[in-house]
Amino acid sequence: MAGQPIRVVIADDEPLIRAGIRMILTSDPEIEVVAEAANGREAVEATRAHAADVVLLDIQMPVLDGLSALPELRRSAPAARVIVLTTFGERDNVLRTLEHGGAGFLLKDTAPAELIRAVRAAAAGDAYLSPAATRHVVERLAMGREAARAEEARGRVAGLSEKERDVLALLGEGLSNADAGKRLHMSEATVKTYVSRILAKLDCENRVQAALLARDAGL
Repeated sequence: MAGQPIRVVIADDEPLIRAGIRMILTSDPEIEVVAEAANGREAVEATRAHAADVVLLDIQMPVLDGLSALPELRRSAPAARVIVLTTFGERDNVLRTLEHGGAGFLLKDTAPAELIRAVRAAAAGDAYLSPAATRHVVERLAMGREAARAEEARGRVAGLSEKERDVLALLGEGLSNADAGKRLHMSEATVKTYVSRILAKLDCENRVQAALLARDAGL
């Protein structure tokens, strides 16, 4: 890209938004706005026609919305880097943007300097997420890890008998053998036997590990 301006297409169905973005971007002498588009279909055509380096793509547009246009842009203009720019910061939109090959995600209240940084980063081949979008991604990844851990825990406890699951659930509540026995109308010795059996089946070293497993499994 050395010596050549970064060629940008702005796709938004609101003329005033496009004008504002154009004004911000053209304040940087190394960025050139080569076309504007009012919908996703126009964005695909303009990107291909002008060999754009970066596309700023709104989500909510007529004819073809931004998230639907993004896969088409990746197919028809694979060299173009797409930044989704929207007022909607829901985490699902962030993830769909990344899943479809988007190079960035910015909210429309992004500061002008950050918008320029994002365009430059995308043109250089880097991904750029606003701080708000980054938080969404981190939260979803954390949720994914929790979901995976819960699925694994459910798989491990699936082999327990109904009574063993009852005992494990009380371990998860932190009950002693004596208190669990009272709740289940068993003797303390019987509960102790169940606990030993549960630890062996679940390959847990102690009742604390078993209690954590019970929590992860949702017992």
